[in-house]
Amino acid sequence: MESLRQRKVSRLIQKELSIIFQKQSLGLFGVKFISITIVRVSQDLSVAKVYLSFIDSIENKKDLLIKINKSNSKIRNLLSRNVRSSLKKIPELRFFIDDSFDYYKKINSLLSKNEK
Repeated sequence: MESLRQRKVSRLIQKELSIIFQKQSLGLFGVKFISITIVRVSQDLSVAKVYLSFIDSIENKKDLLIKINKSNSKIRNLLSRNVRSSLKKIPELRFFIDDSFDYYKKINSLLSKNEK
């Protein structure tokens, strides 16, 4: 069960990372739309798991994730500038692909095949 503080920090990080990715994603990664679907923060607030969804149909999501992880320190630095007044310590960022939408599309296509 997440504490109130964890939820607040998660929302703050999600909001600020969304702004960062909105402004920087085309320049850094060559992709127009990267969406932050969810952020989970550890109990001690030292690690933030960030789940990403790519709006563009991207073939190599794993390659893009590698690029994002290589830019982790730059992203964390940009985040620290924005949340400096709210957080004493910026959590370590760990990025993951959120494939729930792809899973939804797969289930939906299977269900539509069964109806026919």
